[in-house]
Amino acid sequence: MHLPFTRLGRRVAATLLVGAAASTAALAQDDLLNQLEQTPQPAAPELVEATFKGLRLINGHTVQTPGQGTLAFLISHRFGALNSGAYNFFGLDQATLRLGFEYGVTDRLTVGIGRSSMEKAFDGFLKYKALRQSTGPRAMPVTVTLLATSALNTLRFTDNLERTLPRRLTYTYQAMIARKFSPDLSIQVMPTLVHRNLVARATEPNDVYALGVGGRQKLTKRTSLNLEYYYLVPSTKPYDLRNSLAVGFDIETGGHVFQLHVTNSQGMIEKQFITETRGNFFKGDLFFGFNMARNFTVRAKEGFRK
Repeated sequence: MHLPFTRLGRRVAATLLVGAAASTAALAQDDLLNQLEQTPQPAAPELVEATFKGLRLINGHTVQTPGQGTLAFLISHRFGALNSGAYNFFGLDQATLRLGFEYGVTDRLTVGIGRSSMEKAFDGFLKYKALRQSTGPRAMPVTVTLLATSALNTLRFTDNLERTLPRRLTYTYQAMIARKFSPDLSIQVMPTLVHRNLVARATEPNDVYALGVGGRQKLTKRTSLNLEYYYLVPSTKPYDLRNSLAVGFDIETGGHVFQLHVTNSQGMIEKQFITETRGNFFKGDLFFGFNMARNFTVRAKEGFRK
């Protein structure tokens, strides 16, 4: 008589056990989902900004670009050699000038043009920041910026040598590799190739290879000491030329950077200061000069930046 009730009791007990197991599994799944939601996501790399304060180290470029929508106007002066004597007022009567504009198409890509009174040269360039130094996960140890320039010599010559437009052109290709070691110290290395379509002697190579190195050491909150040196590879070094050496002093004035320097190169574009330097830095062939840049926001950030 008690058998039906016993079977019913077993079925009820089994149903309760299955329900309890399902409930436990559901709770465990909820806990796992909660844990996954609470697991911190990997942080994005943090970019290292302001490796250098200016677009120029001294004569050459830095890895810095103006930023998207920004137009930079650069004025560069180099006076004559300090050892040219009192008649030339120690070089102040022999000033050369370069005016240039640089525009940030994007935060990484810059286009620029310029005109120098030396050799009455026009120049243009493209500059692209390929890698950016960062910290955190997947950190990048250096910033790498690529530079390609062309320069046109428009002087009038009387040597009866046919100087066609291609013969007046010179091209420069450079990779700038920089690291900001601390808020005060940044170092940059610049392997460079200068291709000259026309050379002075048949024995001279058209391609000149150089290795540049430079850096910036901050002295105070608004001042820094800069150095820049270009070593010409001996097998491609043009006749009777010297390596370019420059020492500079930067002053930050809020809106722009004012750069003062002395160098044995009077030229202010790559073909001039890398492959046409004849002054001996340690025998007084020094050219005093300065760079000054002013930035203008051409396009507003809002609605323009990605």
